[in-house]
Amino acid sequence: MKLNIKKQSGIYTLTSEQILPISLEKAWEFFSTPKNLDKITPKEMKFEITNNPPNETYAGQIITYKIGILPLIKSNWVTEITHVKDKEFFVDEQRFGPYAMWHHEHHFEKISETETLMKDLLNFKMPLGAFGDFVTGKMVLNKVKFIFESRFNFLKDYF
Repeated sequence: MKLNIKKQSGIYTLTSEQILPISLEKAWEFFSTPKNLDKITPKEMKFEITNNPPNETYAGQIITYKIGILPLIKSNWVTEITHVKDKEFFVDEQRFGPYAMWHHEHHFEKISETETLMKDLLNFKMPLGAFGDFVTGKMVLNKVKFIFESRFNFLKDYF
């Protein structure tokens, strides 16, 4: 897995890549089904979808969650799927939640009939400006890295 995080102008940018041993169609079917978020999010996050989204992702779709952000503290989180291009990419953006900004692009490229390259581009900003970055920045960065590393390991075993 390739994983990189950098910071510019107070915004963190995470990029990751993973080759999945499945067809583009199967990758798209799995990742564009909102309920599969439960499967790829580490259990330690106590992640729970609180509305009942349909199985198919579409632009304008709202998904609501509860997620553990600190020990014993859960946060409500609302994202909107803002863009979808079938079997190529979709974008989720936070509307309400623990970050000042969250913009996550999920890209999929066919390598062969049995392999798909999945790329993530995530831009996020800590709440409370420089103060929030100073107080929680390192912890949140470690948590985000943990989430992506856990997802990588889950997908390696799942597929």
